[in-house]
Amino acid sequence: METMENQDKILKEIKSLKGLVSRLMGSSNPTASIPFKKESLDKAAKEFEKLSIKRGQWIDSYDIQKVIRTAPYDSGKFIREHFHFKNCFKRGRVYYYYKQDLILLAKELKKRKIHLERYMHFIEDQEKFNSYLEAILNGSQKPKKRGFKIPPYLKDIESTPPKIPPVEVLMEELSGLKKEYHELKLAEYIDIYKGNYAFAKNIWRIEKYVDPEIKKRIRKWPDEFNLVNELITEVTQKKEIFIPIPSE
Repeated sequence: METMENQDKILKEIKSLKGLVSRLMGSSNPTASIPFKKESLDKAAKEFEKLSIKRGQWIDSYDIQKVIRTAPYDSGKFIREHFHFKNCFKRGRVYYYYKQDLILLAKELKKRKIHLERYMHFIEDQEKFNSYLEAILNGSQKPKKRGFKIPPYLKDIESTPPKIPPVEVLMEELSGLKKEYHELKLAEYIDIYKGNYAFAKNIWRIEKYVDPEIKKRIRKWPDEFNLVNELITEVTQKKEIFIPIPSE
């Protein structure tokens, strides 16, 4: 008896699904055989996307903050590129993301103690610093294409990069920066990532309460720290790791 009832339920569900597919593909007769043309399948897929969006299974870029609380406004592109988020699709100019995968991503970020907005700023800052450093080491940025003519007599005007100071001098400077970090309590204003990259915090809300001399060091200290670390790594082929001890 139970088997018959289960069979009836299954048949009803199949009939219901067939009717739904028929409506999506433009057929008025759910019992007729459905011609599975590409146009009909595309139409059905688009309609299914619409239904899924309405049911909340997919959310757009601007609502990612509702799932990942530390995400900034419109963080979808970053998530796709840096976390290889594949379960998404584009309608018009808007991307939609599978909500359940976003929930799993949010849990993983929380477990790893990653503040998404902060991480995005860190990546952006690091890319800018690397570009700045590359420009210094190479002597110039890559020029844009343009027409030019060099006189035939113009040649043999060269320069060599300045000699990097001895590693002892660099280590002494790094030691002084570490000492300053503790003495000025710069941990309140500057984060250290992976032990060798400094990144200033956003202090605009409390800026007027910060001592002017401290503000000067907040602006300069990260670049000084990052540059001396780059030079030490270049000379020794090893990275110096600085793990600040939290103040009591």
